[in-house]
Amino acid sequence: MKKILIILILCYAFVDVNAQLFPTLGGQRAGISTAQFLKIGVGARASALGDAFVAIANDVSALYWNPAGLVQFKNDEIIFSHNKWVVDINHDFLGGVYHFGGNYAIGLAVTGLSMDAMPVTTEFAPFGTGEFFSFSDIAIALTYSQKMTDKFSFGATVRYIEETLDKLKMRGVMIDLGTYYWTGLGSTRFAVTVTNFGAELAPDGKVVLIGNRGEKSDWQSFSPPTMFRIGFAFEPYESKEHKVTTSIQLNHPNDNSENFALGTEYIWRSILFLRGGYKFNVDSENWSFGAGVDVPISIAHFTFDYAFSNFEKLGSVHRFSIILGF
Repeated sequence: MKKILIILILCYAFVDVNAQLFPTLGGQRAGISTAQFLKIGVGARASALGDAFVAIANDVSALYWNPAGLVQFKNDEIIFSHNKWVVDINHDFLGGVYHFGGNYAIGLAVTGLSMDAMPVTTEFAPFGTGEFFSFSDIAIALTYSQKMTDKFSFGATVRYIEETLDKLKMRGVMIDLGTYYWTGLGSTRFAVTVTNFGAELAPDGKVVLIGNRGEKSDWQSFSPPTMFRIGFAFEPYESKEHKVTTSIQLNHPNDNSENFALGTEYIWRSILFLRGGYKFNVDSENWSFGAGVDVPISIAHFTFDYAFSNFEKLGSVHRFSIILGF
């Protein structure tokens, strides 16, 4: 049964790649999904690699990238990631992974997006009415991961999201599915993930139209930002002191063009990490880089990572993350 499951997943990945990833219809699909905060990457390590991470996914940030990655490392870990996103938006992620039984792991994660309150403006009061409104997002996710063979792993995530815009709230439940497969040829492995899969979402609540011209409580629904990813990674060079990991990843979003990313990580004695990445066919982003250090302390391994991502039109983004391994 395990072999049959592996074959079915690989066949699905091949068919989906050929049928969906090669047509480039991004211009026609742009703007058709909601809950865009779910597309913001988590963890400075993955971001420095250009988000080419689903086939690496060997730390606690796999909670976001690939649920099957939770069984690719042995330590129980906690991560806190802070992302100073564009236009003064704060994006934060807190997650933890616990391993049990050797081949099983569970994880819990919370994602939050927030910004300062904004003034209410109208056509008659373009500089503000004296009132303010806020916008925020939150997601709570539970993940389960299992090694089905010594080479193949599977994972799934159930995620509750809530988006608040002033008096309106939008709620929904989504799932992520991930696979991770070691080919047996050196250190090569590949991964396939589908994230943010769920039903269409629409806000609930009502607002009073300007000038007391009535109320509006009927809102259009949109699909979640579903993403299909397939990645491949391997170590072209590895010794006791030095290690180089490379990764390539193909991304198929439901609301934009297909794109792909490359990432490279250099590790010195498992202490110092240098990383770089590049995204192709992405309008707003291109290159990224970062660094990290791993320091053993009395109660845990302490890892600090930093990443810089360049946005062509909106400036730059700085990410920081801390991982504690027990």
